[in-house]
Amino acid sequence: MTALIFDCDGVLGDTERYGHLPAFNRTFDELGLPVRWSEEEYGEKLRIGGGKERMASLFADPAFVAEAGIPDDDAARKDLLAQWHRAKTAAFTELVGSGGVPARPGIARVITEALDAGWTVAVASTSAEPSVRAVLEHAVGAEVAARVPVFAGDVVPAKKPDPGIYLLALEELGLDRDETVVVEDSRNGLLAATRAGLRCVVTVNGYTREEDFAEAALVVSDLGDPDGDAVEVLADRVPVGVGHHVTLADLEAVLAAPAPPAPAPGHPATGEVEDPGDPGQPREGGAA
Repeated sequence: MTALIFDCDGVLGDTERYGHLPAFNRTFDELGLPVRWSEEEYGEKLRIGGGKERMASLFADPAFVAEAGIPDDDAARKDLLAQWHRAKTAAFTELVGSGGVPARPGIARVITEALDAGWTVAVASTSAEPSVRAVLEHAVGAEVAARVPVFAGDVVPAKKPDPGIYLLALEELGLDRDETVVVEDSRNGLLAATRAGLRCVVTVNGYTREEDFAEAALVVSDLGDPDGDAVEVLADRVPVGVGHHVTLADLEAVLAAPAPPAPAPGHPATGEVEDPGDPGQPREGGAA
């Protein structure tokens, strides 16, 4: 059975610019923290894997620590970060629920068509699970979202580019690597997929367009819709020969690409181990 696994942030919806960034800044305002990230600053923060980790980067600024009254104790800082992140997740979920985070072109169409064709469709992200479920439901509707298993949050110990979240999805769903395609938007997400031995399609966004996607079978601007703008094909290494928009046949054709090597035994998520190679420079692609 063919399977399709989606990342969440930047793939299902344009979440970074319209969701996570304003949610971070709203949280900072509500908590009275002396910081506000611009789009450019947030683009740099996206190189850090994880929302709590991005917030924790503020502790590297002595002026912020002093003005915000941040405690020196590591345990107290950990509790503080957890409190901040819960508030940020609530703000993000509210933004998604209000319709402020647009779904990316083609997502609802491809997911619905794949499910109706008997494919397994899942979402694998290390973002907070309530955030992921909110984005999925907004993108495809509650009825379709109920048919899509979600692997999210802290269900694995490491964030992308570690392959753990994809290895967990493969194991839990009983999927065949040779029949599974991943849709990602960032280099670190791509590396997570390929290190799990999976072929990957990348749909770029404004934050990730210039990243290195050499390992991707197909790189496009988005999945597209029949009544929307034609997709831009940035790399087609199969070749797939995408037309106006990406179809299920195109995604099946991706399976003809050479398979990335399967991970070696020993990884903590499912008995397999992460490739120790270069984790890449750009953002992690989740856990905001």
